Amino acid sequence: MYVHWPRMRRVENPDGYARTVLVNTFLAEQRSPWQRWTTRQPGRPGAEQPSPPNDPEASLDLRRALAAIPPRQRATLVLRYYHDLTVEQTADALGCSLGNVKSQTSRGLRALRRVLDTRSATATGRML
Repeated sequence: MYVHWPRMRRVENPDGYARTVLVNTFLAEQRSPWQRWTTRQPGRPGAEQPSPPNDPEASLDLRRALAAIPPRQRATLVLRYYHDLTVEQTADALGCSLGNVKSQTSRGLRALRRVLDTRSATATGRML
């Protein structure tokens, strides 16, 4: 955003613009094999250092389940429930309609539940 500051100053909603830039950058980095390699290297400067979660097992399960769902559904769920955005704010950030956010949220939650139920059934030894 620093590089394009004159453009940023002309925008009506700078918070929405900044959020859109962050979401698009995040999605682009997730698609890049180079970025995935550099962030997984321990001890590298700039490598992500996650903060310790309250419940490490639950946090890992949720991260794995989120990684298993499609990127658009993942982005919608993260914006809606982790960043606590409204449907309208999420639609602005993702550049889509309100109905699309609602359907992606519904499908994402369904997929997330399915993945988590499958993992818990596997962990307890039950067969589905």
